[in-house]
Amino acid sequence: MSQWLRRKIISVMGRVYVWLDKGLKHETSPILGLVIDDDFQNMSRQELCEHIENKFNWEKDSFWSLESTQKIRLCCQMGRNLIVEGEEE
Repeated sequence: MSQWLRRKIISVMGRVYVWLDKGLKHETSPILGLVIDDDFQNMSRQELCEHIENKFNWEKDSFWSLESTQKIRLCCQMGRNLIVEGEEE
């Protein structure tokens, strides 16, 4: 199966996922032992992505438009960079 077709299928499935996700009541706190602030608990998926874009001064919809695995990979790298920066201080 070509990469183009795989991406199109994932895109369609992602849109269905987001639509279904809007109707779910998610657990908000704690997540893996970390207490989540009220403002984040009350944000939608898109609002959370917009917050990240604003926080890091990224273009509108740049984080929102990433595939799920890209978002996870980006956050892993950012977490690693924070740990490395903390070790250097």
